[in-house]
Amino acid sequence: MSDPVLADLTTLRVGGPATRLLTATTTDELVAHVTDAWDDDEWLVLGGGSNVLVADDGFDGTVVLVRTTGIDHDADADGVTVRVAAGEPWDAFVASTVDNGWTGLEALSGIPGTVGAAPVQNIGAYGVELSDVLTRVEFLDAATGERAWVTAAELALGYRTSTLKHGRRGAVLTVEFRLGTATEAGVPVRYAQLAGSLGVELGSLVAPSTVRAEVLRLRGSKGMVLDADDPDTWSAGSFFTNPIVSRQFADTLPFEAPRWPAGDDVKLSAAWLIEQAGVHRGYAVPGSRAAISSKHTLALTNRGGATAAQVAELARYVQVTVLNRFGVSLVPEPVVVGDLLG
Repeated sequence: MSDPVLADLTTLRVGGPATRLLTATTTDELVAHVTDAWDDDEWLVLGGGSNVLVADDGFDGTVVLVRTTGIDHDADADGVTVRVAAGEPWDAFVASTVDNGWTGLEALSGIPGTVGAAPVQNIGAYGVELSDVLTRVEFLDAATGERAWVTAAELALGYRTSTLKHGRRGAVLTVEFRLGTATEAGVPVRYAQLAGSLGVELGSLVAPSTVRAEVLRLRGSKGMVLDADDPDTWSAGSFFTNPIVSRQFADTLPFEAPRWPAGDDVKLSAAWLIEQAGVHRGYAVPGSRAAISSKHTLALTNRGGATAAQVAELARYVQVTVLNRFGVSLVPEPVVVGDLLG
C-alpha cells in the first residue's frame, strides 16, 4: 500500500507522501493518535489543509488528520457559549450559528478549513477577527502531555498569529466561543467594502443572514470560496499577510498606498504592493502551473498539475519584486511543511 499523498488533503493540491496517516473522528481518538505520534521524530496535525504548503518530498513522519465532530452550547440572558470539536468544518459551523440566531461569526463566512485551525491564525475578515469572540481552547500540550483549557489571553492572539502558531506545540481539541443572539435590528457592519456592497453606512445594523450571504458573494468574486471545478480557487487563501511597518517608513511610500492604523504602527495592503510592483492577476512564471489568481492578487493558485516547488518559486518572485520596488518584505501566511521558502 502506497503512502498517503498530502496533495489530496490540502486546498493547494500540492505535497508529497506522508509516512503514516492517522485519522481521528472522536476527541478521545484525537488525543490517542497525537500522543502516539509524539513517539516519532516528526509529526503534524492537519485539519482542512487550507493554510498549508507541503513540499513535494512530502512529510517523513506521522500526520494526524482531525475529523472530530460535535457542537454544544449554553445560553443565558446575555448570549450563548458554544463549544465546538476541532474537526468541524469552519463554514458549516458559521452557517449553523446564523441559523440558530447567534451572532459574531457571520462576517467570517466562507473561510475554508476546520474550527480547530481557526485560532492558530486568529482568522479574520471584513472587520472581524476570531479573537473578538474566542474565549478559550481545549489543548493537548506536547511539552507537558497535559490536556487542559487555555484562555484566549494566554494564546496571545494577534494579526494572523498566536502562540499556537509560534511555540506552543500540541493539538487543539475543542474551541469555545462567546456569541451574541440576533435581534430584529441586526448586527453592525464593521468593514467599509462590506458596507458599500450592502448599500449601507459603516456601522449600520444588518441581519446576520444578509451579512453572511454578501460575504460569501464577495469572497466568491475574489476566488476565495473553494470550488472543486475551478482551479482559480485552488489556493491557500491570502498567501501573504498585510505588512505592518513603522509610521516613518509608511511616510516614504506613495501617498495613494492604502494604509490603516495598527497600534503605533501602520498596516499596508499586500495586494496593492504586489500589483503596483508589476505582478498582476493571472501572472505565472513561464512554464509553471502555479499562478496568481485571476480574481485576487493575494492568492497563489494551482492551475492543475502544479508542484509545491512551483508555488514556492512564484511566492519568492512576488517577494523579491515587492522588496525591490518598495523595500517591504512580504511574509507568507500559510504554514510551510518542508524546505521551500528558505
